[in-house]
Amino acid sequence: MAIDNYRILSEPVQGGMSGLAKASIDWRRLAHNVEALARAAGVPMMAMVKADGYGHGMLPTARVVVEAGAARLGVATLREAWQLRRLPEFANTPVMAFAWAPEQAGLAETLAAGAEVGVSSLAQLDAIAAAAETNAAPARVHLKGDTGISRGGVPEHEWEPFAEAAAKHQAAGHLHVVGAWSHLACADEIGHPANDEQKAAFERFLTAVAAAGITPELRHLANSAALIADPQTRYDLVRPGIALYGYNPVPQFPLDLKPALELRSTVMTVKRLPEGTGISYGHTVHLERDTTVALVPLGYADGVPRAASGSAEVYLAGRRRRVLGRICMDQFVVDCGDDAVKPGEPVVLIGAGAQHPDADDWAAWAGTIPNDVLTGLGSRIPRWWNRGL
Repeated sequence: MAIDNYRILSEPVQGGMSGLAKASIDWRRLAHNVEALARAAGVPMMAMVKADGYGHGMLPTARVVVEAGAARLGVATLREAWQLRRLPEFANTPVMAFAWAPEQAGLAETLAAGAEVGVSSLAQLDAIAAAAETNAAPARVHLKGDTGISRGGVPEHEWEPFAEAAAKHQAAGHLHVVGAWSHLACADEIGHPANDEQKAAFERFLTAVAAAGITPELRHLANSAALIADPQTRYDLVRPGIALYGYNPVPQFPLDLKPALELRSTVMTVKRLPEGTGISYGHTVHLERDTTVALVPLGYADGVPRAASGSAEVYLAGRRRRVLGRICMDQFVVDCGDDAVKPGEPVVLIGAGAQHPDADDWAAWAGTIPNDVLTGLGSRIPRWWNRGL
């Protein structure tokens, strides 16, 4: 790959605790995941790089996934799409944004940059028509039907007038319909009745679009879970998100994915405390015996979930160790027992090795999902892109 020659693709974030923690991202692992998902899907891929590349860094992530074979990029906001499309390196890479309001500023500029947009309402169609007149060029759009997630997308009772309005705008030269798409609510729950219901609804949506005389270039439905577990959802394009970054939302369907990000910090101080000592806010834990504790300078302001207090573990001095008491805004305490641990020793919060915690572990400890853990990593943590972890 051409990217083989560059080591750091983005400058580290400065300030805060940046000298005591960093997130290292292995571009080889990310590229491996793209290739593994492409083999599984058998159709082109829109790689989702929204939310700053799931916390990995949007620009370097986009560079790697495109170089590894992703045909398209998916983001949420108009700004994200504009930021990518204004760069010459993505001049030939379609980018779709889907989370925008009809009255939002920047639509015309984003479309003028060559970005595509998802359309979920008649009001959005009208806004696109106005922007197209400003730009004197048709907008490239993906029509979205709500097939049961009850979030974005046009509800079924409006599909016919929505498709007819899109057809009129296309005939008038305001837009070109690139895609017809929807999103699944329960794809990670194998056997959930909503999955079959949504697949059937998507077929009805495609029928409504065709009845209006529209033939979209692309039909797309599958997210990470559906891509891996349900071949019927793959159509002409798949939209992996969390799986790109190494986490399989349907582990009962094994796929060779490798977590791309490792989060490390450093022991700031070490102290020996007597039996009965209360630890951290609220003294939710009291030491059961004399114990050595280490202070790690990361906290929930950096994305270490406070909800994981009382159950989380980190890798320190050769093994996993328990986090004691409540995780604070900027720091937490680790139980080192009677082991000799020194200030400056590395602490792995999210790692690539089998002995390390990963984002799935933190998600289990905090009662959430790895997507939440990774996208929650704060700006005080610099991101470094490496040849290999």
